[in-house]
Amino acid sequence: MTLTQIGRAASLSRQTVDVVLAELDESGWIEEVAPERSIGRPARRYRFRAEAGHVLGIDVGVTSARMLLADLDGAVVASTRIGLAEDLGGPGRLDRLRDQATDLLAAHPKTRLRSLCVGAPAIIDAQGRVRLSKPIPEWNGLELAGIASQWFGCPSFAENDANLAALAEHWKGNARYADDFIQLITGHRSGAGMMLGGRLHRGRGGAAGEIGALAVLGWEGAAADRVHCAPDAARIFTDAETGSTEAAERVDGFARILAQGIAAMALTVNPGLVVIGGGLSQAGEALAAPVRHHLSRLCPDPPQVATSALGVDAVALGAVRQALDHLDTALFGIQGSTDTHHASGDATRCTTPSGGPLNSSAFDPPAPSDGI
Repeated sequence: MTLTQIGRAASLSRQTVDVVLAELDESGWIEEVAPERSIGRPARRYRFRAEAGHVLGIDVGVTSARMLLADLDGAVVASTRIGLAEDLGGPGRLDRLRDQATDLLAAHPKTRLRSLCVGAPAIIDAQGRVRLSKPIPEWNGLELAGIASQWFGCPSFAENDANLAALAEHWKGNARYADDFIQLITGHRSGAGMMLGGRLHRGRGGAAGEIGALAVLGWEGAAADRVHCAPDAARIFTDAETGSTEAAERVDGFARILAQGIAAMALTVNPGLVVIGGGLSQAGEALAAPVRHHLSRLCPDPPQVATSALGVDAVALGAVRQALDHLDTALFGIQGSTDTHHASGDATRCTTPSGGPLNSSAFDPPAPSDGI
């Protein structure tokens, strides 16, 4: 934007804008860009330096974890995936995550980490404490956000994985234009999150959407396991599409079970959309179509049904979005799609990946230099 455009947008005088821009330029938040070709004196143009800071989104599963490193515009600059042995135990799993995050940041030495968020298959309260996790029971009672804040000294947050997937779909996925929708995760486990009025709905203690806990629905029963826990799950959907009666019956039974849980939520909050995410979302219409069919029989006003556009990155991308939302709130007082703070840790100091302190606070603008 030019100085004139900024002044008009901010309703400030040119002189005031000129002073503020000089300060922002000196502190490293913005920089002047090369002028466009023009006759006469070219207008001064400025851009926001998204590389002035970074956030880290971490998706923790039972057997693997995914990490996305993004700049302040939310553009992913690096990613990694690691395996997690099921017998690691609580401390071992945390150490593995910390070490991998350290390696990722070390591979990008110009990174200045300002915030991170960890997503997990768990009920997580507003302080970032794991209240209950059936898939990772050794984390029950764990102060996850507090521990993560000690890794690099920057503000850290923790959130349920389905909730983070909902944030991601609302940000960059198939729910971009939906203010009321339900987000499903289907795969080795099934879970749900929901966004109402354009904001993540977590409930009193972070347990909103835990419809799978209702045993009568069968989300965690043998019928559901016939599909989402089968080693050949992808093949089952392919066979169903190519005419296998047995495969079609298994897919339809699974879709019916999913639809029953979705209907229980849809009849309560009347969303306009359901997004199916997780590993089985890659089946696309082979899964969405039968779910849609069963919902039409269960709900007088059935929502639309779509599969995720973000695939396996949805939870980690949602963690990036939440870290950015909390950073925006801390920096500018701007409230994002999240409605609670899960912060734990010292927001006044930030460290390098090796643990050494930086000279400025986590939220101070960076000093101008070639590196961040």
